[in-house]
Amino acid sequence: MEIRPEEQQDIEAIRRLTKAAFASIEHSSQTEAEIVDALRDAGALTISLVALVHGDIIGHVAFSPVTIDGKNCGWYGLGPVSVSPDYQRKGAGGALIREGLARLTKAGAKGCVVLGAPDYYKRFGFENDARLVFEGVPAEYFMRLVIDGSAPAGSVNYHDGFNAS
Repeated sequence: MEIRPEEQQDIEAIRRLTKAAFASIEHSSQTEAEIVDALRDAGALTISLVALVHGDIIGHVAFSPVTIDGKNCGWYGLGPVSVSPDYQRKGAGGALIREGLARLTKAGAKGCVVLGAPDYYKRFGFENDARLVFEGVPAEYFMRLVIDGSAPAGSVNYHDGFNAS
């Protein structure tokens, strides 16, 4: 498996992959592909990586800036993470996440937040922190990973691209 930054010619494949990856997910808004497009269009895809097997895109991960109490603090949101149904549960998503976090670290990010399954994301070092809040979701599904410095406190907002529909 090869992991590399997305390229212009990957956009349609990423869109198809994202729709397929979330098609059967119970808690999905089914707008994940539109979110990735909106983030890209706004120049807010800080990191956008694809995973390839035999030249075919089988996975994608996005990282975009978040604000905490309305301020840009050098923190980012992880997601969406999309893996082709044929490759789910085989390590592609984890490899994309690890590579994305490594690139965030190298770029000087202070931290990262994620909304997702605690048992999955805790293996990457994410943990719950009651001082960091994302309104409207159960607290146990919102986690943070401190990369540099200390953990902030406050209300987290994702980029407006997450309001895509």
